[in-house]
Amino acid sequence: MKQNLKYYPNIKTKRFHFDHVHIKWDQQVPLHQQETWELSYIITGSGARIIGDVVENFSKGEIILIPPNIPHCWSFDESVHDREGKIENITIVFENNFLKNCTLIFPELFTVISELQNNENAVSFTGEPLEKLQVLMTSMIHQNDIKRISSFIILLELISYCKDMRIVGRPITENKQEKKLQKIHLYILSNFQRDITLEEISQSVGMQKSSFCVFFKRMTGKSFFTYLTEFRIESSCQMLLKTKLSVKEICIASGFSDIPYYNRVFKKIKGMSPGYYRNKYH
Repeated sequence: MKQNLKYYPNIKTKRFHFDHVHIKWDQQVPLHQQETWELSYIITGSGARIIGDVVENFSKGEIILIPPNIPHCWSFDESVHDREGKIENITIVFENNFLKNCTLIFPELFTVISELQNNENAVSFTGEPLEKLQVLMTSMIHQNDIKRISSFIILLELISYCKDMRIVGRPITENKQEKKLQKIHLYILSNFQRDITLEEISQSVGMQKSSFCVFFKRMTGKSFFTYLTEFRIESSCQMLLKTKLSVKEICIASGFSDIPYYNRVFKKIKGMSPGYYRNKYH
């Protein structure tokens, strides 16, 4: 099981950490942050994630760059895995000091690394750069340490000059309200597949139900149950596209207990039935 990155051993003989894991869906690291950069490639698996102030669904093939000190976690869907029942990903971790030392040893890298360090937000790569990164990171699995250094330099150039990307997370401001909202998001992420009452969600952040409702609406612009329903629908969309589960099974797995109700809500939000959505976008 991959450990919390801030507890990675300080290996003096390596300047960056390459981690390739093939594990059960529930063996990922919980919400954490560290003082290092993190580049993650989801090879197999899908689910929902928190990165800074953003909560959204993810699917296989994504490569995410996370700057230092942005809290994050991935919550993998139990039903999306390979034939061994496992998910697979690659994570590359490196420090700012390492980047600084690279510019001292190789002045040619100064512009590349400066471009990278100017980025404060977590980003997801798209288009041709994503395809190149997928091939490069996959090839690093079978490389020795020397070849990985060469690949890492190429990787730095790709991510530094890339324009085909979107923001998927921002730094969390150090205030109690943002921290409380993040705690609520994490609770939803961990429990959306079952019934969640207002009483338990408000208690999880030490608030009265009425105060919680006002707080959540002010912070998100939505009521708690509207947000929860939309989150469940988005999660079911991932399962419709990434699994062979029946609509009934997906209804239950995404937190709905009544299939007719699920179908009505899905059509209201997506403008089509779950079955039509699967056929159209699969």
